[in-house]
Amino acid sequence: MERGLGGGGAATPEMPQEEGPPRLPPDSLEVEGHSLKRSKWGVLFTGIVGGALVAVYAGATPFIAPALRKVCLPFVPATSKQIENVVRMLGHRRGSLVDIGSGDGRIVIAAAKEGFTAVGYELNPWLVWYSRYRAWREGVHGSAKFYISDLWKVSFSQYSNVVIFGVPQMMLQLEKKLELELEDDARVIACRFPFPHWTPDHITGEGTDTVWAYDVGTFRGRGKSLEN
Repeated sequence: MERGLGGGGAATPEMPQEEGPPRLPPDSLEVEGHSLKRSKWGVLFTGIVGGALVAVYAGATPFIAPALRKVCLPFVPATSKQIENVVRMLGHRRGSLVDIGSGDGRIVIAAAKEGFTAVGYELNPWLVWYSRYRAWREGVHGSAKFYISDLWKVSFSQYSNVVIFGVPQMMLQLEKKLELELEDDARVIACRFPFPHWTPDHITGEGTDTVWAYDVGTFRGRGKSLEN
């Protein structure tokens, strides 16, 4: 039998004390609090940036993405110098005008202001709607019309003036299409890239602002003379 240290009675056994969770020093708690705050702000910042990028992409994509076409014709807005050169090539001409792949409507609106009955064909519906709004804002919606259509499915035989901001891959095929459809008194105005086989009657501008004008009667006459 065990004896107590202090007397003759039995010693009362000591109960083990339960240990609580370890206590962190105050400095550690402060650091952990700052880390949690930084983590929350990081998540919030990432969400804001991500949402902004999605919004920009959704708003800009209809304007900068090429519409689905037989040949890709991306939307690149015409510069003020290019518009000026196109208008110069239309000097002293009358009749109807068509812009093939009219984009945001700048050429059509400029032509309407010069007195032309102008039409734009564009496959991208967002750009067509925006062009119609611009024509209304500029006060020429009565003489500037825009249609959603694939250029390869449209006949241009009714137009006396044709404007095209093309790409090299499409110019040969378009050259054949226009030569079959247009009347002899029509004029074709090419911007940025010339047609591969036609000889231009007039050229103005330089670099990316260069504009080539082709009179249908001229190159048709040259073709007939070569055949003879």
